[in-house]
Amino acid sequence: MRLSELARHLNCTLEGDGAVEITGVAGIEEAQPGQLTFLANPRYRAAVKSTRASAILLAPSEPQPPVAALRSQNPYLDFARALELFYQPPAYSPGIHPTAVIAASARIGAGAHVGPYCFVAEDVEIGKNAVLHSHVVIYRGARIGDEFVAHAHAVVREYCRLGNRVTLQNSAVIGADGFGFAKQSDGSWYKILQSGAAVLEDDVEVQALAAVDRATVGETRIRKGAKVDNLVQVGHASKVGEHTLLCSQVGLAGSTEIGNHCILAGQVGAAGHLQIGDGAILTAQSGVPNDVPAGATYSGYPAMENKQWLKCAAVYNRLPELQKTVRELKAELERLRSS
Repeated sequence: MRLSELARHLNCTLEGDGAVEITGVAGIEEAQPGQLTFLANPRYRAAVKSTRASAILLAPSEPQPPVAALRSQNPYLDFARALELFYQPPAYSPGIHPTAVIAASARIGAGAHVGPYCFVAEDVEIGKNAVLHSHVVIYRGARIGDEFVAHAHAVVREYCRLGNRVTLQNSAVIGADGFGFAKQSDGSWYKILQSGAAVLEDDVEVQALAAVDRATVGETRIRKGAKVDNLVQVGHASKVGEHTLLCSQVGLAGSTEIGNHCILAGQVGAAGHLQIGDGAILTAQSGVPNDVPAGATYSGYPAMENKQWLKCAAVYNRLPELQKTVRELKAELERLRSS
């Protein structure tokens, strides 16, 4: 594809030779001649000078690069759109593999692809054009919308409800029992029945080895457009808002409520029964014991406003120096007292 055609497709401003042939896309440090790359993170600005790519997507404010440019208001998004032009994921023809086990009462919409060794239990409903890869398991009474994609070993437990265009990556588990146990007089733990479903609204994606637990009562709900990364734990009866990102290894204890358009970076942990307001950002490894207001950026443990945490971190790095100063002042005070 010529660069000029790509510019028109992406609605970007072309600078340079539009006749350049683009055969693929790649990261700025790995790109080769014939490929398109992008600059979205200022940390990689220096790499622009040495990139071997034939063209680069970048913001209007960036300096003129040494190769042809496509100016974009959102280079990362347009790079994602360009990627779709050069890589087409495999398509799966409709049909049910002979090793799949489908209950007689299950209802699966037209155009479904059901792979080897899948199991769909009684009274399940799945919409049209579903793709179930090998070893996917759908428990009794689940309700799933159109365009469902479940990769190998994904599980949807009993009576859970999934909207349209939901994607489950490998070994994602929707509706496993919440971690609920009551302590008995002899010190042993009595398991609390987990009777509530997990609900995933439209356009939710849950990535590999993540778990969205069912509720003790009521429901656990992931609202439309939210994305749940690998190894995330969503505790029972939690609520995750629209278009919120839960990055890898985030853990939400039970009954946590996350607002819309939030970002919880890697390894954030939230105590249960708290609320995180719309648009809040929690930076990596933050520990959240209390509510977080809408629009705030919090860091550290216990999580606090990011600017305050940065000040605290700066003081922490100076603790040895401050300790030395305190000792010297103490020694001087003792000397003055004794003189």
